[in-house]
Amino acid sequence: MSPVIIFDLGKVLVDFDYTIAEQKIAARSHQSPKELHAFLTNSHLLVEYESGRLTRQAFYEEICQAIGFRGDLAEFSGYFAAIFSEIPEMIAMHAELRRCGFKTYIFSNTNDLAIEHVRGNFPFFAHFDGYIFSHEVGAMKPLPAIYEAMEKLCGCGGAGMIYIDDRPENVAAGVARGWRGIQHVSAKKTRQALTALGILSQT
Repeated sequence: MSPVIIFDLGKVLVDFDYTIAEQKIAARSHQSPKELHAFLTNSHLLVEYESGRLTRQAFYEEICQAIGFRGDLAEFSGYFAAIFSEIPEMIAMHAELRRCGFKTYIFSNTNDLAIEHVRGNFPFFAHFDGYIFSHEVGAMKPLPAIYEAMEKLCGCGGAGMIYIDDRPENVAAGVARGWRGIQHVSAKKTRQALTALGILSQT
């Protein structure tokens, strides 16, 4: 049976830049973009949100209380989510894998605002066999529970999973379960790794 190909989302299929959101949110609060960045970096709120322990409304309310954001939830959501751009080489590689008949899945530490935005703005996102998101599972990579959820969704495990992620600790957690891991550094290197595994041809 052909292996399934598991893709991380951020920094693999889409790039993201939180400074875009920080500048817009800061302009409507009592903090500078630099202060807001420090707050988000050091706060537990984003981890709580992406772990499913805070709802969108609760995350927004916590942010408002902390930084004095003056906009409503819809305004905040628009700023917070619109930070993504496609990585064309990886989108093309995924399409090639689909044409070759491989099943593909997305496996991401993320939140409902991000997924709503990506789903609504990037057509490639619809072309996967399934999705595992940390905020739905209630656990973030590299915790075992989210890997177990992916194995259950795929109906396989071990060497039947080829996993592409930019974070070495996340790849290592998959490899520890017997998955075949590829740390994504660039589209060129990821293609080379897939070629070495006999999945794609070198171009």
